[in-house]
Amino acid sequence: MAKRAKRHVYFFGDGKADGTGKMRDLLGGKGAGLANMVNLKIPVPAGFTITTEVCNTYFEKKKKYPPGMWDQVLSNLKKVEKAMGTKFGDAKNPLLLSVRSGSKFSMPGMMDTVLNLGLNDTTLNALVAKTGNERFALDTYRRLITMFGSTVMGVDRQLFEKALEAKKASRKVHLDTDLTVEDLRDLVRKFKRIFEKETGRGFPKDPLQQLRLAINAVFDSWFADRAVTYRRLNNISHDLGTACNVQAMVFGNMGENSGTGVGFTRDPSTGQKKFFAEYLNNAQGEDVVAGIRTPLPIQELKRRIPAAYNELERIYRKLERHYKDMLDIEFTVQDGKLYMLQTRIGKRTAAASLKIAIDMVKERLIDKKTAIMRIDPGQLDTLMHPSFDPKVPVKVIGKGLPASPGAAVGKIVFSAEDAELCAARCEKVILVRTETSPEDIGGMDAAQGILTARGGMTSHAAVVARGMGKCCVAGCTALHIDEKKKTMTLEPHVLKEGDIITLNGTTGEVILGTVPLVQPELTGDFHTIMRWADEVRELGVRANADTPADARMALKFGAEGIGLVRTEHMFFEAERVQAVREMILADDTEGRRKALKKILPMQRKDFIGIFKVMNGLPVTIRLLDPPLHEFLPKTDEELRAIAKDLGVPFQKLQARNKALHEFNPMLGHRGCRLGITYPEISEMQVQAIMEAACQVAKQKIKAIPEIMIPLISDVKELSMMRELTVRVAEAVQKRYGVKVRYEVGTMIEIARAALLAHEIAPEADFYSFGTNDLTQTTYGLSRDDAGRFLPYYVAHGIFEDDPFITIDRKGVGLLMKMAIKNSRKIKKGMKMGICGEQVDPRSIEFCDEIGLTYVSGSPFRLPVARLAAAQTTIAKKRKKSPSLSSV
Repeated sequence: MAKRAKRHVYFFGDGKADGTGKMRDLLGGKGAGLANMVNLKIPVPAGFTITTEVCNTYFEKKKKYPPGMWDQVLSNLKKVEKAMGTKFGDAKNPLLLSVRSGSKFSMPGMMDTVLNLGLNDTTLNALVAKTGNERFALDTYRRLITMFGSTVMGVDRQLFEKALEAKKASRKVHLDTDLTVEDLRDLVRKFKRIFEKETGRGFPKDPLQQLRLAINAVFDSWFADRAVTYRRLNNISHDLGTACNVQAMVFGNMGENSGTGVGFTRDPSTGQKKFFAEYLNNAQGEDVVAGIRTPLPIQELKRRIPAAYNELERIYRKLERHYKDMLDIEFTVQDGKLYMLQTRIGKRTAAASLKIAIDMVKERLIDKKTAIMRIDPGQLDTLMHPSFDPKVPVKVIGKGLPASPGAAVGKIVFSAEDAELCAARCEKVILVRTETSPEDIGGMDAAQGILTARGGMTSHAAVVARGMGKCCVAGCTALHIDEKKKTMTLEPHVLKEGDIITLNGTTGEVILGTVPLVQPELTGDFHTIMRWADEVRELGVRANADTPADARMALKFGAEGIGLVRTEHMFFEAERVQAVREMILADDTEGRRKALKKILPMQRKDFIGIFKVMNGLPVTIRLLDPPLHEFLPKTDEELRAIAKDLGVPFQKLQARNKALHEFNPMLGHRGCRLGITYPEISEMQVQAIMEAACQVAKQKIKAIPEIMIPLISDVKELSMMRELTVRVAEAVQKRYGVKVRYEVGTMIEIARAALLAHEIAPEADFYSFGTNDLTQTTYGLSRDDAGRFLPYYVAHGIFEDDPFITIDRKGVGLLMKMAIKNSRKIKKGMKMGICGEQVDPRSIEFCDEIGLTYVSGSPFRLPVARLAAAQTTIAKKRKKSPSLSSV
């Protein structure tokens, strides 16, 4: 028995195409939508879909079709001819075709479309004779030459547009529709000459050649730069391929009883339940999409062609009931008859997404779990931060990494001190730095936004900005700063201190001048979705917070505890940093203890404030992590000023600064290594933590401190630090006469610690994976320097993702899995989390999959984490029990 040929082409309505699963994979979103509409008895021009598999084979075989595909195209073309009562290329009754892309996931405007295929001089005359409308036929022909020339043959579209504009100017008219038959006939001649001059060949007369070349162009557009970039930004696989939809043309440009439009079944900006659509009379779809003419409200269709409007209203309601979601639709009215050209799930704002999901639960179209799954967690970021007014045009002068979302406008300043001075005068500023350091914290807090020339997504600037909810653009490598002249250069623009720029932290754009901002509002819909998510999720969600204000913000956004308090951030206020510097300069232990005594009450006060806010919730406090040199100034001028303040010789301070210098401080004398060599530092911190806990306990406030030892690489380090911690903690409790529940754990942030986690586990009450440092030590990358080449690596497929944004499952993830599995063999149910800021949805999914107890990130990222965790739980349960899947 002969082997059945592989099916490459599906006629609209063939088989069961429900818009999901295998059929959606094969037909793409557009093809599945068209097939669905046919099955629902909705008027759709006949056509067929060439599958996504053909696209992938086309590239695998160096732009050749798989065997039998073209024969299947010709066979299905005959079905279209029969359905439409016309024939492709016929000299009396011609069929014209459109060819459109359509991947599994919507990529609006990213790939190619060609309309009106099949026209040549012969079929043009036939179209004129058939319709009695020469103007329509010529208008359609000039559109084909433009679109085919630019899309298929690579002719600069502006050459056609300039000829069109010149014709309108010579005739003193503004609209295409004002051109006469003779005008259009002349344009067709000119367009053909442009085509021949630019391509070296005449416009193809063979309709089948036109079709074949147009199909090739659609497949080729899958790897066009804009499509590749869009997929990278939206985490869409390059392996999916696009389908190609070949469909009979219907014409909205046939006259006053024709037109075209696009619409959404609900308002995509607000989510309001009303038909949101626009219409153009006597036009083709590209006129609406490309903005060639200004469309009119949908009521214009109701006024002009009420029967078609009524049919459209019936159809959009039917489609929304079928898909149980807000839809994006395209339609054409040809000589009074309505045809549907597309239906797909509509893009929407975050606010609209929340409202539509909740409303559809109320309307009993979907259940709560489906509502949760409908919302893109990444979109929630836009609700947390100011955003731009989308109606205002902007001038982008540079681009960096979108390190912290939101928008910020302000005057340029180049130092943290100037930022604070300006803020004191109520001036809004953007802090522009080559890179930030912990000492810039005051200026960062005072600034509206931060722009750096160096650094990655988890650089100091990025991490601190996200924690503050500040807009930040990091790693803008084209940015050159001259601190002496107080200028910044983004070629060809040279800006000076005081000039105004705007940052888009969501896209990484640097914009010249002021752009109006829209402030966020957290509506009742937001709180409703968060409540539903919390009812479902299994993974805990904590916040990284360093101050009582941060802790209050964390609670506002749903934190169930604090997963990371960075104690070093508490040291940089002017009074404290002075004492820290005294401690660093001390010649002996006694001198260090004397300086630390000054810091103790300040640290204790900080912890009291945090414990009061987090009453009854766990607070994970990391002991001092960075190397000591970070607390000393960098220039001799600054050193002289501090030497004077401290009353010590400049030479002594200079010598100490040099002595503390390290070639690679990230792998140097920091973390537990400081606590082991200078135990008095850790003793002071543990004392401050436990005294704070005991004091609030006497006020009936429940403190749950989790004391975390950083940068462990060997069990002996943790054993020594645990003994120190327990000794001090017990002594403090005894002195206060209070018992406080506390734990001692460690960060797993060095590859060796992950490999030997089973040896470390007996000494630890909990683990927290420091995924930033674990990624650095696993890859051998510096997070602050890798921004120079990581975007290239991601763009060229060397790395699938930036590992400082999304956890690397193969390497870092493997170490995490090993550590969890081996440690829980020693301590069943051991508490484990992450505190490395990687709380994007895919990292959340991985953390849940490997059995972490909680994740921790900046307060403003918590809603994303809560929703993503709920979606992970729902998906996991549906996978185990498919019957639980809802609509």
